[in-house]
Amino acid sequence: MGVTPAQVTRASDIKDFKVDWSLKSWAISPNLSIESQPVWELFYNRSRLDKYQHASGFMRRLASADLSVGTVQNEEADRRIGFAVKLNLFKQRDPLLARQLYLDVDSSFEDQQQQLEKKLRTLLRRLDTTKDILKLPEIQSEIQNARQDLAALGPRRTQEINRRAALFVQKNWNSASLDIAFGRIYTYQTDSTGSLLKLRLNRNTAWGAWLSGGFGIGRKLLLSGLIRSSWYQEALSFVLHDSLGSNSSDSSAVAENSLFSLGLNLRYGGSIFNFFIELFYEQKGLRTATAALNKAFRTPPGLTVATSSVNWNVVDPNTINFGGSWRIGINLVLDYGMRCIFDQHWKMQTFTPVVGLACMMR
Repeated sequence: MGVTPAQVTRASDIKDFKVDWSLKSWAISPNLSIESQPVWELFYNRSRLDKYQHASGFMRRLASADLSVGTVQNEEADRRIGFAVKLNLFKQRDPLLARQLYLDVDSSFEDQQQQLEKKLRTLLRRLDTTKDILKLPEIQSEIQNARQDLAALGPRRTQEINRRAALFVQKNWNSASLDIAFGRIYTYQTDSTGSLLKLRLNRNTAWGAWLSGGFGIGRKLLLSGLIRSSWYQEALSFVLHDSLGSNSSDSSAVAENSLFSLGLNLRYGGSIFNFFIELFYEQKGLRTATAALNKAFRTPPGLTVATSSVNWNVVDPNTINFGGSWRIGINLVLDYGMRCIFDQHWKMQTFTPVVGLACMMR
């Protein structure tokens, strides 16, 4: 939805629930997105790790399927609501397939589980057979503690796997990967109470499909790219004159349009700190408002269109972004940047600071 500091996003495979907050122009607005991987959650998250490691390539790709939904409010108080589905096509180094890292995890926690279950059975027998009522509270307390320890084994096992996977990712932060995604965004005008009103007919209400990926150069550099196409309806406004030129009236039309986007991002650093510079280019399928009007509107007999009056939503094609990323902790990442937008003649139109905060809900 265009609110992240870098428009060329890095490939990711979160294996968790993820929440993003976005801040623009120093104004705190309710910009929020949530991501999750339902196939991973349903089939692999609570199973032995070797179930994922021995799964077919197709199922591992399916486990990377990422569903996200988000909402942002822009500077014009329009409310954007979007959703997307993303799938990883290639990953050079999957941390969960580095089997040597996890050889002792399942066996260690299975031994602990067997010991706790044995202890619990013994305590339950003592509870049933003891004749000293003064010992009952002590036995019941031990049973409760044993059950709590059993319930905590799963989260502790997941935490240990995540800890080892994080160490692997830190070392291989710029490994090659490739993602494909498809999404939809809606943009509504709102009133002072935030109620959704009219749907905007421009690039901010569109279907989109994109391919993003990157590869490392040495240990410090990551080169990433993005190719995206969007399809949407374009609202046009214009003035009609009669044949005598004595009367005029405002009119409108809607054209089917598309937007092609291409971006290149270079990052330097590591998994904790890194900095980026990015070039981003966009081009409409129908490049001028007049071309869109000619496709979408047939002028009635006796009327003419005042060509100079044709108006639509302008897309400035050139963007330069720069900024960085700081992993504050294993669960928290701060992204920040500056966005410089230029017109087709490279005249600067806007200069906007953007800050994003991502939280992994472990």
